[in-house]
Amino acid sequence: MIISLNNRYKPLFVLLADAFLIFASLFISYCIRLDTLSLNGYWRQILQSLPVILVVRLSVFAYAGLYRGMWRFVGMRDLLKLIQAVTLSSIVSVVLIFLIFRLENYPRSVFVIDWFVVLVFIGGSRFAYRLYREGAFSTKLGGQDTSSTGKRVLIVGAGKAGEAILREILSNSQYGFVPFGFVDDDRAKRNFAIHGYRILGNTRDIPRIVKENNIDEIFLAIPSASSKAKRRIMRVCKSSGLKFKTLPAMGQLLNGTVTVNALREFQIEDLLGREPVKLDAGSIKEYLRDKTVMITGAGGSIGSELCRQVAHFSPKRLVLYERSEFNLYQIQMNLLEIYPDLEVHAVIGDVLNQGRAERTLREFHPEVIFHAAAYKHVPLMELNSEEALRNNVHGTWILARLSHAYGVKKFVMVSTDKAVRPTNIMGASKRIAELICQGFGRDSETKFVTVRFGNVLNSVGSVIPLFKRQIARGGPITVTHPEIYRYFMTIPESVQLIMQAGAMGKGGEIFILDMGEPVKIVDLARDMITLSGLDPDKDIKIVFTGLRPGEKMYEELLTDGEEITSTIHEKIKVAGAEKIDWQALMEKIEHMLESLKEGFSQSMIETVRDIVPEFQPENGGPGGPIKATQNISFEIDRMPVKELNEGAVHTNH
Repeated sequence: MIISLNNRYKPLFVLLADAFLIFASLFISYCIRLDTLSLNGYWRQILQSLPVILVVRLSVFAYAGLYRGMWRFVGMRDLLKLIQAVTLSSIVSVVLIFLIFRLENYPRSVFVIDWFVVLVFIGGSRFAYRLYREGAFSTKLGGQDTSSTGKRVLIVGAGKAGEAILREILSNSQYGFVPFGFVDDDRAKRNFAIHGYRILGNTRDIPRIVKENNIDEIFLAIPSASSKAKRRIMRVCKSSGLKFKTLPAMGQLLNGTVTVNALREFQIEDLLGREPVKLDAGSIKEYLRDKTVMITGAGGSIGSELCRQVAHFSPKRLVLYERSEFNLYQIQMNLLEIYPDLEVHAVIGDVLNQGRAERTLREFHPEVIFHAAAYKHVPLMELNSEEALRNNVHGTWILARLSHAYGVKKFVMVSTDKAVRPTNIMGASKRIAELICQGFGRDSETKFVTVRFGNVLNSVGSVIPLFKRQIARGGPITVTHPEIYRYFMTIPESVQLIMQAGAMGKGGEIFILDMGEPVKIVDLARDMITLSGLDPDKDIKIVFTGLRPGEKMYEELLTDGEEITSTIHEKIKVAGAEKIDWQALMEKIEHMLESLKEGFSQSMIETVRDIVPEFQPENGGPGGPIKATQNISFEIDRMPVKELNEGAVHTNH
């Protein structure tokens, strides 16, 4: 009850405090002007002008919003606003006093002195309160406060992020942290201090500083650092033997705000060095807001993130199309929690069920469709080639034809870099799906757009969860080849770029996302072992199992005949259209789908190659066994068969 009363009367208390300071500043201004504390001949002037000055100043302060801010967060913007309010109220006060009292026998310079004094009093009171809340008055002069109790923290990075973390620690004792100082590799900052806390050295000094000063924890406040710098600093922190937390990259920080709550355990994503995505939110909102949007594969890794991010742009309704009951339930509940006012329709359906898909389009009339439903796992699709072609090719054919028939305005298909010069049936099936979208788009009002990109971290069946499980078991970590590379991006980043490409698409394009630098899988494995507090090759061994059926050493982003051109977005390119006899090609695809009704046979490989001439099966081809073929470590002989098979899933997402 006391808290509620305090909060209720706090604005009144602040108003009364300002009124007292305004009176005190006027009194002191007269004393300074007359060089005396005896104002016997001027009290009548003061009492006459005081009501005018009080009413004007408090009214202008309220109008300027000085009573809406929180003093504990007062900063330079608030100071500039205060200067403007004091200046305006002084001018208005002088004009009114002149009109009422003609300023007869008034010492004019008093008003100039009063402008300065009231600015010092009002501004000083607010900054003093902030300093009090941040514990500045308890900090020892000239260095760190070593008397406080709590976990002693060393902050890596003496920039804006580091200063923000320090400020929040000082103003929130409930966190239980006591800042000790900073380290920073910028020599120009050496021996300087931030809020009284010195920059003690560079990042190579961390082990020494930790040992000499009994540091309990390390905070990495370097969200804009390169992946190379983060990797080096991570290893230095590990050598100190302490836990360390980090801020995510700036693009992943909520609203770009740096807070202690944003600190988290170091993750493998932090070593990718991905720049934050800059979205043209206006163009995305234009084609999603107040629209009916349908997402296939809504319960998958990409599909569920698409649902969340599309919901942010206020669609009229969101139709979730997913065949997994549990995954559909999860994303439906997640959306209803975050966006309770959004109209969400959860539809259990398979893209191969033409009747179900058609009834869904007829009922909801979606204006935008994101087609994310697909089989993506390379080795499994080599073993189940018929289902890869059915789901990825026939499913896309059904949805594309229905989108054309029901007047969908934009159809965005999620593709993969494995569609480029495919060596496996999954990649070939996605390439045919790309061709279907381009083929239907030639004579349709529907704008068919394809977005092609590489692997996403932490997707279902991807490398990160697998490596985590293998590390938790004590190893070994299985990698198919010591020289295998893959492109990676995070799920949120890929979805943001998919939406952006969808906004840019005019129909028929294949957009290619900038995947950055390729990552060596064995380096990824070593980094994950290090992040777990263990030593690669010592605590956790890495063994090489050999390339699997359909697997490539590295991925590509362009097929033969495609030329890449830039777009208005720096992270999105567009592949130039190939010269294709679309009529003949669409007939071949339709013939293949008819043949597929009889099941999959080796002759189907030639049919696929006829549609996708660059398709060159490798390492056993479709239907071949998953087996180690080369670069096999002798340690494999002692590995359980289960681990070998599990280790063969990690480089394809």
